[in-house]
Amino acid sequence: MERVTRSGPLSGVRVLELAGLAPGPFAGMMLADHGAEVLRIDRVAAVAAAGDRPRRDVMDRGKRTIGLDLKSPEGVAAFRELAAHADVVIEVFRPGVAERLGIGPEDLRAVNPRLVYGRMTGWGQEGPLAATAGHDIDYIAVAGVLSLLGREGGKPTPPINILGDFAGGGLMLAYGVLLALFERERTGRGRVVDAAMVDGAATLFAMFYQGVQSGFWGPRGTNLLDTGAPMYDTYETADGGFVAVGALEPQFWAEMTALMGLADLPDRDDRARWPELRERLAEAFRSRTRAEWEEVFAGSDACVAPVLDPAEAAEHPHNRARGTFVEVGGVRQPAPAPRLEGAGEPDLSPATLLSDLSDWGLDRGTAERLRAAGVLA
Repeated sequence: MERVTRSGPLSGVRVLELAGLAPGPFAGMMLADHGAEVLRIDRVAAVAAAGDRPRRDVMDRGKRTIGLDLKSPEGVAAFRELAAHADVVIEVFRPGVAERLGIGPEDLRAVNPRLVYGRMTGWGQEGPLAATAGHDIDYIAVAGVLSLLGREGGKPTPPINILGDFAGGGLMLAYGVLLALFERERTGRGRVVDAAMVDGAATLFAMFYQGVQSGFWGPRGTNLLDTGAPMYDTYETADGGFVAVGALEPQFWAEMTALMGLADLPDRDDRARWPELRERLAEAFRSRTRAEWEEVFAGSDACVAPVLDPAEAAEHPHNRARGTFVEVGGVRQPAPAPRLEGAGEPDLSPATLLSDLSDWGLDRGTAERLRAAGVLA
């Protein structure tokens, strides 16, 4: 037996993750980070080419992997057997693909009524766009989110693929899986989770949708939290670095301007004078280097922070003290979040091949026969 008991609040939960683009693996990573036993199902050719070498992709950490031909009847039968011994399936295909393969929710419910079936798509399982292709930028555009992002007078600017793929997609899928697992404790039955990135992105902007309707939130780039206000923006320093200013509350603003030695500033509550105020701040911040400003604001409540690149972030004293970043298999990466007190250290080892599947319902003889037929790797 190769099964290793993992620690964490999800210890004992078994997840089959069908390989796909970022949101699916991210959801699997979130579950694995907290103790779930995640078995990643990839294409036979991909796994055979990789062999026993560990997969160092951050989102595959803590998982095991196999290759399975889901276009063959033998591969489908094997997947159903694995699903019979699982708690969760993460599926990332377009609507209808899993059903055509014979591994849709109803197919697997027949062998495991307790199974939670998590479906990850951009547009969802139904609706006029459900069968069409798309990417993060398309989903947040249709969700109404993208229209709110960007500088005043500029075009909408996507914040890489965080909002649709990862926050609205993968994280929402992991959350939905946990909801279904919790419900299963009462009902004894699993549920299908329809995680659509367009839905998730919309949910993330709930406060801003209300703000637009009430008049509290105006066009992009003109508001308090979207670089419209000079007290919530980034400013360049003398050495070409940047600092982030979030001095929204009066007491934080007073502390920041006092530490900067600024006086006779335009009234920050007068929106008409925001451009003038922004230029005064920009001029002041350009007078010192980023490191010098860090010293000025160290330990204060001025709400000013250096804008760090990823390498610098890993070395920042606060992040080092908290262990916010770790190194696994030679790859520096964020540590699992959130933290659960007393949960123990998670297993973040790179994904490795799982050859003994007997604990998942495939005995050694069956597995060897499937390998010989090119169905399993």
